[in-house]
Amino acid sequence: MKQIYNTAIQASIEAGEAIMKIYEKDFEVAYKEDASPLTEADSAANVVIMRYLSTTEIPVISEENKQLPYSDRKDWSSCWIVDPLDGTKEFIKKNGEFTVNIALVINGIPEFGVIYVPAVKTLYYGDVTNSKSYRVVLDNVNDSVENIIQRAEEIKPIQDDNTLRVVGSRSHMSQDTQDFVDSLKETTSKEIEIVSKGSSLKFCLVAEGKADVYPRFAPTMEWDTAAGQAICKSVGLSVTDNVTKQEMMYNKENLLNPYFLVSS
Repeated sequence: MKQIYNTAIQASIEAGEAIMKIYEKDFEVAYKEDASPLTEADSAANVVIMRYLSTTEIPVISEENKQLPYSDRKDWSSCWIVDPLDGTKEFIKKNGEFTVNIALVINGIPEFGVIYVPAVKTLYYGDVTNSKSYRVVLDNVNDSVENIIQRAEEIKPIQDDNTLRVVGSRSHMSQDTQDFVDSLKETTSKEIEIVSKGSSLKFCLVAEGKADVYPRFAPTMEWDTAAGQAICKSVGLSVTDNVTKQEMMYNKENLLNPYFLVSS
């Protein structure tokens, strides 16, 4: 598994480099049928990732691939779930808060996840089996994965005694999320602070102790969350389906996620 995990890490870094080449120049924006934006960086990153992951002989669900019907996927015991460029809107705004997400899912549960932030050369990864997640800022994107892993520092959630930090939007919070925040105010004596980030970085905020809870009461897809769930689960956090109250599952017939909550 170590070699497979290293392949995913290498893929994320090289995909990030492909993204940054486009980020640093003028680029065109197209729109999918659901009106979500698409840039040439999404496609370029996907090509890199698919080249690496194809060597593992594990099937891939990627946002930028044609989705196979559930009848073809339902018997997969394992699969990669990939978002080559998570936070395309942030990419277009050029605020740096976009990521590459790669997760290995076994029997519907994320077991390993990589989130790479190419604008700041920061890598997060989590190994559920070993119950550890890590963060490392890359000095050199051409460094070996072994050297990168050697420099990585373990991350853990940290509770603030006086403040309950909730991941959300400062400017356009959904009503469901606002209701959740209001309910927290009734059950805690702590001051409520809203912490905001783009893309899958929201998961990383909680995993590394910069936030305490992440309610997501708005639509997401499996590729938006699988890597973040692995990183959070590896540090003892729960990513809970708001309907079933169980751990959020993957490679479902419908790849749309339910609302969910990340917390301790």
